[in-house]
Amino acid sequence: MKMEKKKAFLINFLYYALLLCAAFVVLKYGLPLLAPFVIAFILAYLLRKPVLFLSRKLHIPQKPTAILLVLIFYSTIGLLLSLVGIRAFSSTRDLVLNLPQIYARHVEPVLMGIFGNLEQALQKMDPSLVSTLEDLFNQFTQSLGQMVSGLSVGAMGTISGIASSLPGLFIKLLLMIISTFFIAADYELLTGFFLKQLGGKTQKIFMQVKEYVVGTLFVCIRSYALIMSITFVELSLGLTVIGVKNSILIAFLISVFDVLPVLGTGGIMIPWMVISALTGNYSLSLGLLIVYLFITVIRNIIEPKIVGSQIGLHPVVTLASMFAGVQLLGVVGLFGFPISLSLLRHLNDNGTIHIFK
Repeated sequence: MKMEKKKAFLINFLYYALLLCAAFVVLKYGLPLLAPFVIAFILAYLLRKPVLFLSRKLHIPQKPTAILLVLIFYSTIGLLLSLVGIRAFSSTRDLVLNLPQIYARHVEPVLMGIFGNLEQALQKMDPSLVSTLEDLFNQFTQSLGQMVSGLSVGAMGTISGIASSLPGLFIKLLLMIISTFFIAADYELLTGFFLKQLGGKTQKIFMQVKEYVVGTLFVCIRSYALIMSITFVELSLGLTVIGVKNSILIAFLISVFDVLPVLGTGGIMIPWMVISALTGNYSLSLGLLIVYLFITVIRNIIEPKIVGSQIGLHPVVTLASMFAGVQLLGVVGLFGFPISLSLLRHLNDNGTIHIFK
């Protein structure tokens, strides 16, 4: 009897392990290849309810209504992204080109001042160390200047690489737009054909998974919107207290950037702190450090609790799944791993599958 249980356990373990490996391969390698069509389907799904609403209210067939809404959606989004993209590209290019001048005007004088103070202190303590300090400082400034110049050249190379990849990006974008029109116009036909290929029980499980995943995904988005709002309030108060101008606008931009994995708030505040310290504004640098540490501690406390409570997972499980997801699949893993674990728990609780007690 024990041997039968062991065999059953091994078979189930291998079965679910193969499913996980297959899902990982599809998400890691298949999803980027099909990304234009996947995004097109998601957009068509999001526009489905507005299409049905307008078609019913205006007494217009669903297909022309869908085409009209997709056209309005892409026209609006395309205009906004074009304006923001042009502005961001121009600002980034100017910053990269001016890096050597910024270093020469602002960073190097601060370093010279620091070195002068050290030299005076060592002159009183041990004059023989001054020459050694001069050699080290010259090597340091030379290396730092070369690094800044190399960073500027490398950044320009990166921008050129992005520019060279624009034709491929344009083709993918064009495929996504065209696919959105076709999918939105024939949404019921396409989804109905897919569902007919599934058996009765499989179709039932698929619908359960779809409803739960969509609902949980919106819950996660709502949770991160709450976290972003809390971060915005904390930043607004913190930056106002330490005397930063336009603190509300800056807090809003940083809180939006905070949603990004790995980078987060530190992606803006840490360089800001370093630049403030190098330019001699030590009080601002210290204030930014205090604000950043406070926000980081609060976020690490509330994020697992808010996201975990919304999707029905323990905060530790949520935090571990988010970390593993970001490491393996980036943004997709950040949301996908907690939602997948929550889905397995939901299916196990209602008896659809049996994975754990």
